Amino acid sequence: MEEVKKHKAILCILAVFFLLSGHSVGIAETEDEENNISIYRRVGPGVVNITSVVIQRDFLFNPIPREGAGSGSIIDTAGHILTNHHVIRDSTKLEVTLSDESKWPARFVGADPDNDLAVIKIDAPKERLTVIPMGDSARLKVGQKVLAIGNPFGLGQTLTTGVISSLGRFIRSEAGVLIHDVIQTDAAINPGNSGGPLLDSTGKIIGINSAIISPTGTSVGIGFAVPVNTAKRILPELIAKGYVSYPWIGVSVFPLIPEFAKFLGLTVERGAVIGEVVKGGPAEKAGLRGGDRQVQVGNSLIMVGGDVIVEIDGEKVMSSDDLIRMIRDHRPEKTVELKVLRKGKFLRIKVTLGEKPPKK
Repeated sequence: MEEVKKHKAILCILAVFFLLSGHSVGIAETEDEENNISIYRRVGPGVVNITSVVIQRDFLFNPIPREGAGSGSIIDTAGHILTNHHVIRDSTKLEVTLSDESKWPARFVGADPDNDLAVIKIDAPKERLTVIPMGDSARLKVGQKVLAIGNPFGLGQTLTTGVISSLGRFIRSEAGVLIHDVIQTDAAINPGNSGGPLLDSTGKIIGINSAIISPTGTSVGIGFAVPVNTAKRILPELIAKGYVSYPWIGVSVFPLIPEFAKFLGLTVERGAVIGEVVKGGPAEKAGLRGGDRQVQVGNSLIMVGGDVIVEIDGEKVMSSDDLIRMIRDHRPEKTVELKVLRKGKFLRIKVTLGEKPPKK
């Protein structure tokens, strides 16, 4: 009996000790939880909710305003906010809600539809703005912890966590261009998270949450983020002039595959077939030729008979996406040498690249 009393007394003393020291038995945070809480408290105020108004027309062609929502990251004390292009596309009005619930009108600064990125700006006092630092997406590893902060379904700011599931993925932007080196994550990303930051365990932006794969439109563990190094590369141009200068050859192309090559009677199986040449563009000036007749492929009509680009500066072109990627490795005014197949003969043609006209 005395032993039991002694044990009870010791337990009472320990309980008092934990209470006085500010600890609660059974609810102490783990190191990982403390990291999550710290990042959310420190970085959360730098994540904003973006509301956009787009004018659509009903079946009678009457204008009807529609609201959309997304997220964004404050990137400097001047009030610039980084988000996705599809979050603010075609908007007639933009409003930003900060974490303190204050609302600010925003104006469009610049967009790069090819990478699904855009910058908007609010004129809020510096003391109201929490800037989120940018990391380095070139140093990422599969399995690395990541956190996503955003405003899904208009429910207010939320935090989800996960890992990097894969690197070097490709997704196609709404502009039809492949975005390279995309980050795949299992951190839950839902509608409204678009444009928000994907963060590393130090609270730095490593990606901009852009898309999910889901049959239902909600997260099933496959989300994609545009790497932050892509954003860092184009941000100066977006802020300075509103668009990004890309090299331009001035052609519409489609990929050549073996089955189609056989149908057309070509002597190559892979390449980029020129369907049309833009009048006055670099390709036309260099003498490249587009298609001269239409054929039906499935439900589409395409122009065939044009030049087939098989090499740029000695590097093989296997598809139209290859062609776009290789051209983007250069700058406007750069001269490249193309190897093309024309009417059964190979030609080498030099083209001086122009600047891609910005989308209206």
